[in-house]
Amino acid sequence: MQPPSTTSQLLALVLLVLPGLTYQFLRERWRGPVAAEAQLGERMLRAITVGVALNGLYAALAGPSLVRAWRRMERSGLSALAAESPRAAGLWALLLYLGVPAMAAAAISYRELRRARSVYRPVPTAWDYAFGAGADSGPRFVRARLKDGTWVGGWFGPRSYASGHPQEADLYLQASYRMGTDGSFISRVESTGGIYLRMADVDVVEMVNVPDRRAAGGRDDTTG
Repeated sequence: MQPPSTTSQLLALVLLVLPGLTYQFLRERWRGPVAAEAQLGERMLRAITVGVALNGLYAALAGPSLVRAWRRMERSGLSALAAESPRAAGLWALLLYLGVPAMAAAAISYRELRRARSVYRPVPTAWDYAFGAGADSGPRFVRARLKDGTWVGGWFGPRSYASGHPQEADLYLQASYRMGTDGSFISRVESTGGIYLRMADVDVVEMVNVPDRRAAGGRDDTTG
């Protein structure tokens, strides 16, 4: 298969796949990821298939008009055709390459969401849900058991930070605590500058909400 060698051929290729790409992008945003389309190649195949179907529909409904517009464009160029009737060209482009694919994606997403047994959330991972807007992300204690069985922990406050998708999961706690062998918080480490946890070294992470934030060492770590 030869790559496009002229501007017209390149434009024809773009127009062929653009409706499908618009459909696929909006469907993934509204419906969420589908297990059968986990690979990029599978999503691209669906986008190309939808693009071919939509272009076939356009040809069936307005074939002669589209052919005449294409021939004028080949003779005088795309810029000349747009300059001749810019408003009409813009409206047709919005309708054919954004409006119709968006309506198709909305209809399919609505039907699939109504039939789905689970609720799609745009939060990519449970880690992002636990430390992001999907859950109570206010100040709290966090303890983690390392793979060697050692417990470490600290205070997750406004100066703490949890990585987000697609970065590798890690966590910075602004205050470090001495921990018991059973995972209990003993006391705040003096002059602590915080503790860094790499989740690749951790087996279990637990968030502990404390109503009285001056518990565990008598310090209010929302400010310390």
